[in-house]
Amino acid sequence: MTFAPLSDSHHNTPPSHTAHCQEQITTPSPPRHQPINTSSGIYTASRRASAPDSLYARVAIAIPGSDPTLKSLGSLKSPNFRNHISGTANLAPIVRKQIQPPRFLSLRRSQCNITPRQFRTSAITRNEVEVFVDGKSVKVEAGTAVIQACEKAGVHIPRFCYHDRLSVAGNCRMCLVEVEKSPKPIASCAYPVMPGMKIKTDTNLVKKAREGVMEFLLANHPLDCPICDQGGECDLQDQSVRYGSDRGRFKEVVGKRAVEDKDLGPLIKTTMTRCIHCTRCVRFANEVAGFQDLGTSGRGNDMQIGTYIEKTMNSELSGNLADVCPVGALLSKPYTFNARPWELKNTESIDVLDALGSNIRVDSRGVEVMRILPRLNEEINEEWISDRTRSAYDGLKTQRLTTPMMRKGDTFVTVNWSEAIHKVAAELKAAGPDIKAVAGQLADAESLVALKDLVNTLGSENVTVDNRRQDSLAHGADFRSNYLLNSTISGIEQADALLLIGTNPRHEAAVMNARIRKSFVYNGLNVGLVGAPVDLTYDYEHIGADTSSLEALVSGKHAFSQQLANAKNPMIIVGSGVTDLPDSEYVFSAVSKIVGQHKDKFFQENWNGYNVLQRAASRAAAYDIGFAPQAVETGKSKVVYLLEADEISPSDIPKDAFVIYQGHHGDVGAQYADVILPGATYTEKSATFVNTEGRPQMTRAAVPPPGAAREDWKIIRAISEVAGATLPYDDVHQVRDRLRDIAPHFANYNVVEPSSVAVASLGLSTLNKSGAKSAKTAFAPVISDYYMTDSITRASSTMAKCSVAFSKGTHRPEESEFKIEAHA
Repeated sequence: MTFAPLSDSHHNTPPSHTAHCQEQITTPSPPRHQPINTSSGIYTASRRASAPDSLYARVAIAIPGSDPTLKSLGSLKSPNFRNHISGTANLAPIVRKQIQPPRFLSLRRSQCNITPRQFRTSAITRNEVEVFVDGKSVKVEAGTAVIQACEKAGVHIPRFCYHDRLSVAGNCRMCLVEVEKSPKPIASCAYPVMPGMKIKTDTNLVKKAREGVMEFLLANHPLDCPICDQGGECDLQDQSVRYGSDRGRFKEVVGKRAVEDKDLGPLIKTTMTRCIHCTRCVRFANEVAGFQDLGTSGRGNDMQIGTYIEKTMNSELSGNLADVCPVGALLSKPYTFNARPWELKNTESIDVLDALGSNIRVDSRGVEVMRILPRLNEEINEEWISDRTRSAYDGLKTQRLTTPMMRKGDTFVTVNWSEAIHKVAAELKAAGPDIKAVAGQLADAESLVALKDLVNTLGSENVTVDNRRQDSLAHGADFRSNYLLNSTISGIEQADALLLIGTNPRHEAAVMNARIRKSFVYNGLNVGLVGAPVDLTYDYEHIGADTSSLEALVSGKHAFSQQLANAKNPMIIVGSGVTDLPDSEYVFSAVSKIVGQHKDKFFQENWNGYNVLQRAASRAAAYDIGFAPQAVETGKSKVVYLLEADEISPSDIPKDAFVIYQGHHGDVGAQYADVILPGATYTEKSATFVNTEGRPQMTRAAVPPPGAAREDWKIIRAISEVAGATLPYDDVHQVRDRLRDIAPHFANYNVVEPSSVAVASLGLSTLNKSGAKSAKTAFAPVISDYYMTDSITRASSTMAKCSVAFSKGTHRPEESEFKIEAHA
C-alpha cells in the first residue's frame, strides 16, 4: 500500500484527478490525536487544530505487489485492507467503482482528523520520474516543479515571481503551461511533476494565457522605459516583446495606479509605480538577508510593498534587491542614470574587499568602472554579493595615487619613476638586513612573493602583515589547516552545530553569514557564540564575552559542549581578530582541546570542523608563501616597506626609519611615507588571491591604472634590478611559476585542496600549549564600521553615506587613535 503525501495546498493534487474522483468516506469523529493503527506501522495521524475542516486529505491507494498503475479500488472492502487500516474508518459505505489511475480518496477533516504530513511506506519509492515536455522525454527527481523539468528539457518558461533560491509564491502566473487532462493551464512554478505527465509549453492556449497575463501587468505599468535604468536588461521588456500582444485594450479612465516611492537607504532607489507585486524582494529579505523590514500591505489594486514603519534597510546584502527585482521598481542608487548596459564592457573577476573572494562582474566604460555585479559561483557566493563589494567602486577613482612622490619637509613632491626607484633601491641596499616588510589587506600573491624574495635577497627575514600584533601568529603558518576555513563556505550547509569564537560573520563575511542563516533556517543549525554580543540574522546561544568563557567548553560543563558532542558535523569558526589578543595562544589552545575531545566528529574523511575566518583578502596567500612573522623582532629597522599596509600602527614604525609606501590610495599608510610608489587596484591588474578557504582565484584587468601607476610586482622587480638583487622573473607567468614552486596548490585555480586528516590533526596539536593561560581578555569587535574597512571603502562617498546612515559615522578604534604626525 502506498500513501501519497497530504497537504493543505491544492497544488499537490492535479485538477484532472480531483475532477474525476471525489469518493468520500463517512466516518465518526474520533478524539483528537487518536492514532490510526496499521499492521505494518505505516503511519500515525493526529489532527492539527489550526487546520480548517473544509480541507481535504487525499490518500492514493496502490495494491501491494501490483503495478503502480491502479486498475480498481475493489480491494478496499477486502479483509486485507481492513487489516491495514482499522479502528477509525468505517469502510462499509464505500461502493466498488472502476476508475482510472491514479485516484484519490477525499477524507473530510471533520470526520477523520488526519494531519497533513508526509506518510511513510515500506514500499520502494522511485527517486526519478519520467515526464514529457513538448513530446521530449526527460527524467527528473520526484517532487521537482514543472518549471524545473522544463528547464532540464531545454525549454525556457517565462517567469517574474519565481526565483531558484527563493520560496515559491505563484503570484505572477506568467509561467502557465498546459498539462494533458488538466481543464486549464497550471502555474508551473508551484506544481510538482507526476509520472508520465505530458507538459505542453507552446500551444495556442498557453500563448493566449501568457498574453493575457502580460496585458494585466502592463495595464498599470508606466511607460518609463526611456528613463528607466533597467532598460535593456528588463525582464518585463523582454517578455512583453516575446509573449505580449501587439496592441492594448486598456483605456485610461482615471489614470494608472500611482504609488509613493519609499526611502530604503543610500543604496536602493525605488520607483514603486513600476512594481508588479512579484514579492521577490520580500522573500529575499526574509529568507536570505534575514531582515523582516519589507512586506506587503493592502489588497488588490491597493497592494503596496514597503516598510510598514518608514525606515531604511539596515542590511549588508540590501543591494541584491536590485538584482532580484525583475523590473525597474528597485534599482541601484549609485548607478542611477550613469550608463546603459549595451555601453558597458563586462569583465569577470573576484572581489577583494573581504576574504571570501566573491565572484563578480566588473562593468566598465572607457577607463572608468561603472558598476559591479555578482557572478554565479555555487561554492562561494552563490549569486549574492555584499553591499561593500557592490557599491564601493566609486572609491576606485578618488584619493588615487597616480605618480611617484617623495617627501620634502612637510609636503610631497612628484618625481619620475627613475628618481623614485633609485632612491628606494639605495635605501634598501644600505639597510641590508635591517629591512622590515609589511603587507596590507589588498596585496596580491604576485607582489607578496616578489617583495619577500627581494628582502630575503638583501639579507632580511623580517616580513609581517599589518595585524595589531606584529610579533607572532597564535595559529602559526606552518600548517595550512591551522589558518583556513577548512569546512569550506558551501560546507556550512552540512554542519549541524556551529561555535563562533571572537568573530562577527555578519560584518567580516556578510555573504558567508547568509550561508549560516540558510543552514539555520532549513537544516536546524545550532549556533553558539563566544565573544562580544552582536546582532546576527539568526538565533544563537551567547556563551561568554571574554576568553575565560572557553574554560566551560573545555571542561564540558557548558550545555553547548553536549551539542558539539552530539553533532554529526560539528564546526568551530575562530575569527582572525583573535590573533590580536594578548592571550590569543590560550584561545587556540582551548580550541585545540575542544576539537581533540571530539576528534572523530571534527576530523572525518570528508569533513574538517576546525576553521579560521580570515577577514583580509591577502592573508591566506601571505601565510602560504611564508609572509608572516616567525619570531619577535629584534633590533631597529632602518627601512620599513609598506605594501598596501594601511592598518599599521605608528608605534610599529621607528621614528628614524626610512618608510616606503607602495599602494593605490593616499590612505593612512601613505602619510608615514618618505617615498610613495603608486600601484594598481584589483580592477586594473591580473593578480592572484587566495580566499579564506584556501581557493586560489584571479582578478582580471577591466580598466588601465590611472596616470603613472603600475602593477605592484613590476615595481618591485624594477627596484630589485637597480638594487643589484635582480629577481629571477621577467613576466607574470614566471612569477606564478615561482608561486607554484613555493606552494604547489597555486597551480590549481578555483580549487580547494584540503589537508588530510592526519596532517590537519597534527597541525591542530601544535596549537595545544600547556602553559597558555587566560587573561580574561574581552573579545572586542574587529570591525566597528562595516562600510569603512580599507583604503578603497574609506575613499568611497557611497560608503561614507552608508556609514552615516547605518553606523552613525563610527570608525575603527585603532584608526581614530592614529596620529599621522607621529612619523613625519
